[in-house]
Amino acid sequence: MRDYPQAITPVGHVEPIPRRIRALLGGTTVLDTTAARYAWEWPFYPQYYVPMADIAPGVLVDEGVEEERRLGTARRHALHAGGQTRPGAAWVHATGDLRDTVRFDWSALDAWFEEDEEVFVHPRNPYVRVDALRSTRTVRVELDGVLLAESSSPVLVFETGLPTRSYLPRTALRWAALEPSDTVTECPYKGRTTAYWSVRIGDELHRDLAWSYDFPTRQLLPVAGLVAFYDEMVDVSVDGHPRPRPVTHFSQ
Repeated sequence: MRDYPQAITPVGHVEPIPRRIRALLGGTTVLDTTAARYAWEWPFYPQYYVPMADIAPGVLVDEGVEEERRLGTARRHALHAGGQTRPGAAWVHATGDLRDTVRFDWSALDAWFEEDEEVFVHPRNPYVRVDALRSTRTVRVELDGVLLAESSSPVLVFETGLPTRSYLPRTALRWAALEPSDTVTECPYKGRTTAYWSVRIGDELHRDLAWSYDFPTRQLLPVAGLVAFYDEMVDVSVDGHPRPRPVTHFSQ
């Protein structure tokens, strides 16, 4: 049984966005709008749907293909800006509440902004809370009986739809079992990671089990420089009580 709240927004839900949304490709502003809408294609987070009137002229090239998307019928377009072309990167919706709005493939653009702050991976969900709280609970992390970290001064991150993450001081880690990794990931709520570690136990390497943000977003500043592990792949106890490994899309 999970011990954290789930994301519950239904698929198909649409809401106005009060924030200015911009996106760039090849140094060219592709869209700049204060009239975008959130639309949930699945429950965990929304996508931006942008009015056609707020798309830069000439950047959309109709590919002549009509598709049934999750939220209605749309025509597929290529994206051309800044000397770069992204085939099949945009869909102009023709039906329902999203008529005459454009849904872009997030990764087809170089950068997205809410107001003047860059957003990573996907739009932030307005119904999600992400809180970083200091704690004096004792968190112990092990794998195959090997102690990886233990601390009584964690910062606990509570994020809607995910298990609680424990961010621990680097002095609490047992570095003999950790090997640096080149992996970099991004989070819309925390920013871009600055370090990843794999865990080696005997001859077996467990890849990318721990990470750190040296420069997180201002909302998550308490985790700066601390290290978290995927609870899905290690054994965690809190105040001496073992916790079952949660099952999420991060599980292996």
